[in-house]
Amino acid sequence: MNTQANDKLVKEIFIECRPETLFSFFTDADKMKRWMGQHVLLEPKLNGKFRIDLNGNDIAMGEYLEIIPNEKVVLSWGWEKSKLVPPGSSKLEFRLHAQDHGTLLILTHYDLPSEEVESHVKGWTHFMKRLQAAAGDPNPQSV
Repeated sequence: MNTQANDKLVKEIFIECRPETLFSFFTDADKMKRWMGQHVLLEPKLNGKFRIDLNGNDIAMGEYLEIIPNEKVVLSWGWEKSKLVPPGSSKLEFRLHAQDHGTLLILTHYDLPSEEVESHVKGWTHFMKRLQAAAGDPNPQSV
C-alpha cells in the first residue's frame, strides 16, 4: 500500500487595498476571473460550490467551508481530473489582515500530498501576484 504524508504550504503577500475590497475577489465571480480562471462559477455561502476553469484544461472544484466577511475564506479544494488532489481533498484558507494602508493576505493550503506541494507553491505564487495586481489596481482594465 502506498501511503503519503500530507503537507501544507503557506504564502503571504501585501496588497494595497482594504480587506473589504480584497474579500470580494474570493466571492465575486467577475472579480475572480480577473486573477484566476477564464470561467468561474461561485456560490459564496456555507457549503456553496465553486468551479474555476483556469485555462480550458485545469479545473479547480470544491466548496466554501467558512466565510467571515472581510477576514477569512476557507474552501475545500481539488482538481477535476486529479487522482492525487481530487475535488474537496485539500483545504485552502485565505486570511485577510488590515495592515498599514492595505491588507496582508495569508494563504494556507492544507492536506496536499507531499509530491504536489512544489507545483502548488508555483501556482499560488503566480496567482497571488495576479491577485495583487488586480485588487491593488484602481483601474481594473489594466489587469
